[in-house]
Amino acid sequence: MTGSSGTVRTLRSDILFAFLLVLGCYLAWLVREVLLLLYVSALFAVVLGPLVRATAGFRVGRWQPFKGAAIFFLLLGLAVAITAFGFLALPPVIGDLQEFGREMPTRLPGILQKAESIPFAQHLDTADIVTKLQDLVSNAATYLLLSLRDWVGVLFDVAMGLILTVYFILEGDRTYRWFLSLIPAGQRDRLDRTLQRADVRMGKWLLGQGSLMLILGVASTIVYLALNVRYAYALGVLTGALNIIPVVGAAICIGLALLVAAVDSWWRVLGVAVFYLVWIQVENSYLVPRIMKNRVGLPALAILVALLLGSSLAGVLGAMVAVPTAVLVAELVDEYVVRKDAA
Repeated sequence: MTGSSGTVRTLRSDILFAFLLVLGCYLAWLVREVLLLLYVSALFAVVLGPLVRATAGFRVGRWQPFKGAAIFFLLLGLAVAITAFGFLALPPVIGDLQEFGREMPTRLPGILQKAESIPFAQHLDTADIVTKLQDLVSNAATYLLLSLRDWVGVLFDVAMGLILTVYFILEGDRTYRWFLSLIPAGQRDRLDRTLQRADVRMGKWLLGQGSLMLILGVASTIVYLALNVRYAYALGVLTGALNIIPVVGAAICIGLALLVAAVDSWWRVLGVAVFYLVWIQVENSYLVPRIMKNRVGLPALAILVALLLGSSLAGVLGAMVAVPTAVLVAELVDEYVVRKDAA
């Protein structure tokens, strides 16, 4: 009788556990965007932690900034850099766009006439192209208003992610200790050591990614200046900064640089294209394997697979946090899954 009662009780508990598990998965799927934002913010807090601690380690006489002041100074420096970039880069771009808009009605026939000399372009309906361009210009305000809501949502997510990152940095130790308290005492120290190793490797990833961004920014600026491409300094800074988004950032920079170069000369377009082809080969075959492997300790194939999985699962955000996530997974797998010899 007792055995039968215990069996029934176990069966009921298993059914209840399965039901709660399915319900939890369903609720997690409903709030997956919020969970992704929390995860990305927490991961950025872990990655930026060494930078905050290094800033807090500076001394000016007897004064030393605490963690909150260090975050404030980092955010202030970022805001000053973005503002300076806007004041230096945007005025010439806006001026050229305004001039192009005024001259577009007179220059468009000549541009279309030159385009007809390109092979296979004579089959295009130039009248239809002109009509579509005119409709696009006339409806630009409508398109802008329709996309304003989407942009407001994106800016809200960015602002919330920034706020959450700051809170995770400030309250990260307390949250981390609370999380460890949920782990059984016998496994707590082992998990703590594993996560601490992952934290160190994530900080090295940030240093490696910053090195790649600096190298690309300097190299692209030199090439843009040599080719006499417009807005060379602004494009160089933007190229280096957007390289923090693997694959997608490089694609945006390539398209933007080619578009700017096409305004003046097709030879400049060719020069920019050749530079990026050479850069992709150098980056993928030499820089990324050496810098990221030495900093992060992951093979090049694992980094590439992580980027592909991250971008397919969560788009740009997934690509940005793919490598740190791969570092965390690699540490957990190495500690709990890989069987090691006693020697």
